[in-house]
Amino acid sequence: MGGDTPRTRDSRARFVYRCRAHEETMEDHPHSHAHPPHLQGVALPPQSGKAPTSVVVLLHGVGADGNDLIGLAPYWAPALPDTEFVSPNAPFPFDMAPSGRQWFSLQDHSPASILAGIQTAAPILDHFLDELLASRGLDGSRLALVGFSQGTMMALYCGLRRAKAPACIVGYSGALAGAALLAKEIRSRPPVLLIHGEDDPMVPFTALDSAVKTLTAVGVKVESLARPHLGHSIDEEGLQRGGEFLTAALGI
Repeated sequence: MGGDTPRTRDSRARFVYRCRAHEETMEDHPHSHAHPPHLQGVALPPQSGKAPTSVVVLLHGVGADGNDLIGLAPYWAPALPDTEFVSPNAPFPFDMAPSGRQWFSLQDHSPASILAGIQTAAPILDHFLDELLASRGLDGSRLALVGFSQGTMMALYCGLRRAKAPACIVGYSGALAGAALLAKEIRSRPPVLLIHGEDDPMVPFTALDSAVKTLTAVGVKVESLARPHLGHSIDEEGLQRGGEFLTAALGI
């Protein structure tokens, strides 16, 4: 399981992925965009022009990079004018193609191998999040995590184990890894929204129900949205629901 570049299914959503005009690399602003070790990527500063009061971190799927999900930011930014959107590249080169990045390898699809890969990447992502928040002077509760596919698996794994609960987690086309360990390892219970296409050929649609049941059992407030006739991608309805969830969680 994992994911590739999300594909949208309507003209407005497709425009989101083509919108790069205001995109900036983290290195472009050494004072406002600190350069955490290990991970680099792209960021969209707050639309208000002010210092950010919250940060949304976008975690891409396998074979993509930070440029992929930063395209969601212009769609959500008008409702979150004081929010910075940051989309890091996964730490490892994609090992099944000459380009792209991955959070963990998918050459072995066994649950044990996937969990081991996530556990290797998790400290890297956590360090990135800690440094990002510190550089903006923000509390962990002003962080929201959004993932697609493999990025959803990382968002759920790290977000539920952080000492300070993120404002929320939004996951598209993903799965919950390490479910058997969660009851013992969970440290925070942010609200979670999971969105999944019923016709997903990459990550089985059944992963949605499985994740909802496990999260509910450990006391996490979780909402889900099943999208009929949708494959391994994000559609207009999913984008809108994700934006509403982020806006509500970040208190705007």
